[in-house]
Amino acid sequence: MRKQYLHLSVYPCDKCDGPAVVGSLAVRENEISKETDIRAIGEVCLSCGHRQHRTSKSSFMQHFPPVEWQSIKTPKRDDLEYGVEVDLVSSK
Repeated sequence: MRKQYLHLSVYPCDKCDGPAVVGSLAVRENEISKETDIRAIGEVCLSCGHRQHRTSKSSFMQHFPPVEWQSIKTPKRDDLEYGVEVDLVSSK
């Protein structure tokens, strides 16, 4: 049975040293097969909103275990909306 998995990793941001999150999606045809169709879905710093590519400077990267991701429609790179939402709590 074909399943899609979400992979998340975190590393320090180049600009502010805050947590930068990178995500990817991969597909497994069955439980013993290798993952295929691996696609990066984005990277962003959660503190400052800086978008960066994986840093080669940092030796620290925390990888979280992949989780099964059941979505109706898999987003294509062109469909992704980039931007950081304004923090409404701090504006009060």
